[in-house]
Amino acid sequence: MVMVDDATNRMRARFFEEETTRASYDVLEGWVRKHGLPASLYVDRDSIYRCEGEPSVAQQLVGQAPQTQFGRAMEQLGVELILAHSPQAKGRVERMNGTLQDRLAKELRLAGISDLESANRFLEGKYLRAFHRQFGREAASPLDVHRAVPRNLDEVLSWEEERVVQSDWTVACGGKRYQLDRQHEVMSLVRRKVIVRRQRNGRVQLVHRGKALKWRGLPEDAPRKRCALKQKPKQRPAPKPGVPAADHPWRRGGVGAGRRYWNGIKARGEMVRAAARLGVRDSGRPALRSGLPASRTPSRGNGQPTTQGTFSRELNRGHF
Repeated sequence: MVMVDDATNRMRARFFEEETTRASYDVLEGWVRKHGLPASLYVDRDSIYRCEGEPSVAQQLVGQAPQTQFGRAMEQLGVELILAHSPQAKGRVERMNGTLQDRLAKELRLAGISDLESANRFLEGKYLRAFHRQFGREAASPLDVHRAVPRNLDEVLSWEEERVVQSDWTVACGGKRYQLDRQHEVMSLVRRKVIVRRQRNGRVQLVHRGKALKWRGLPEDAPRKRCALKQKPKQRPAPKPGVPAADHPWRRGGVGAGRRYWNGIKARGEMVRAAARLGVRDSGRPALRSGLPASRTPSRGNGQPTTQGTFSRELNRGHF
């Protein structure tokens, strides 16, 4: 893998088994440690640098395109990532690759090098120095726009994934489970998202809003614990305003019980006994449709006021 500076023709090269995100991180770190952080990178449209997936609903709402891990790292570092639309567009690095496939292969053969580690030591110690003396050039402007090396470079050049904290304060990622420390209980992280960061040296960090969390690893066969949440005692709902309670005198003996109560009485054939219990007597009038005898109290008519018993008031309210 090769990096070439447009201004000075300086080069950074290193051998890898294949082109991966880890290889891209290593090459970029070597350049940044030596020359500083570049302003932009011109790369091809490989899946390492460009995400082929569709944006999620959350990304669509904020107008954000899906990113690869390398693209996310460049955004955090403030490095513009420019994607080439053809191999010819990045002709400088393509021509450099052709030169190295000719010159470097011969130099390695003359030095008797055939393994990866020895080839990388040869590149760093001898070949690149001679190459820069022969092909290097002065920049058109003496101003160097490389920026200082960020302190968190190792943390940025990593793999980050969002995960949700479970009710037992564990986070699962990559087939492993992490138990958060009790000191973070005040943060109320249950059902919230944290970032699981895996660095190139194998170190794992759990981060929430830029703050690193303390955790301990759990064995793969560890059973999940149910979190005993404190539940508030159930309170009896207050009765609706204007509706009598169940033990109110108005509801005793079925009075005010409504249609359901009297339908049960009618089904059991107890209408007469229920009426007698409530003090309703036969006044000689035609029986009501419900089967109860007519009330002894005359009904209202021609606007004349009258006094009715409890049972008649229920009929007038339409409970039947």
